Amino acid sequence: MAANSEENPSPGSFRLFSSLSDEKPNLNLGFGFFDPSNEPRPSPPPCVEVLSSEVSSSVKYTVEPVNLDGLTLLKGRVRTREVFALSNSDLVPGKYEGGLKLWEGSLDLVKALRSEVVNGNLALKGKRVLELGCGHGLPGIFACLEGAAAVHFQDFNAEVLQCLTIPNVNANRPKRAQPSETNVTSCDTESEVRFFAGDWSEIDKILPHEHGTGDNADFSSGCNPVSGYDVILMAETLYSICVFQNLYELIKKCMSSPHGLVYMAAKKHYFGVGGGTRRFLSVVEKDGLMDFSMVAEVADGSSNVREVWKLSFK
Repeated sequence: MAANSEENPSPGSFRLFSSLSDEKPNLNLGFGFFDPSNEPRPSPPPCVEVLSSEVSSSVKYTVEPVNLDGLTLLKGRVRTREVFALSNSDLVPGKYEGGLKLWEGSLDLVKALRSEVVNGNLALKGKRVLELGCGHGLPGIFACLEGAAAVHFQDFNAEVLQCLTIPNVNANRPKRAQPSETNVTSCDTESEVRFFAGDWSEIDKILPHEHGTGDNADFSSGCNPVSGYDVILMAETLYSICVFQNLYELIKKCMSSPHGLVYMAAKKHYFGVGGGTRRFLSVVEKDGLMDFSMVAEVADGSSNVREVWKLSFK
């Protein structure tokens, strides 16, 4: 990963625009296939905890290694057609949110987390970690292998958790740790791992470490430091601006105050659908509760510029 040479932001002082009124994301806009403005989105499925024992046995799951600059993790491959009766589709709003595909941002995030740990900027041992929009779950698996006390995986689709995330966690678990028959499994003998399916607008109702609503929680006093997640991870969750408000409100509800961190990886711009890191960070900046700094920029010429950012309470 190359360091950012384009804008060189400093933590807590980076501003996206000279004035927030210069460019404000319209959270009600529709963008084509991802957010058809002339069609209402289907009602989301109910939020549920998916037990580790509910791993699918009807879908073919094959394992292959992925090398991340010297770190090798195992990830599965399943067919979208088998799981959702869909073919050649990355996303169908309200039905399938792309969790079966291994997105570039997920790999970028694992590499960035590893670099942060090696450089002493992040310690995951003993921390409570939440991965939002997890899909394959590789960033959360990395946190588990680093000794996190709890790693909770969230995806829109329960089927993704059953057919891919849980098997991936099991594939990366040390041999000495045996599969659990309860709702808690582990990729390290000391890590609690749980799985939750549902929409970002409602999933906070069942997450164990959620600490209050966006309107009622106190984010400045640090009066309840034991609640919330110490680290929230998310990759490729910013593809459409229609999800920004629900996602940001969920982060505020679930992030431990005052020392919680968010690490997010995404493309700088998702052309044609309105999303991207900069549009999301303008929402964060307008709210005024959090600082943000760039951790890594990836400009390999093979895709849009990708970025990893860190958010923290002011």
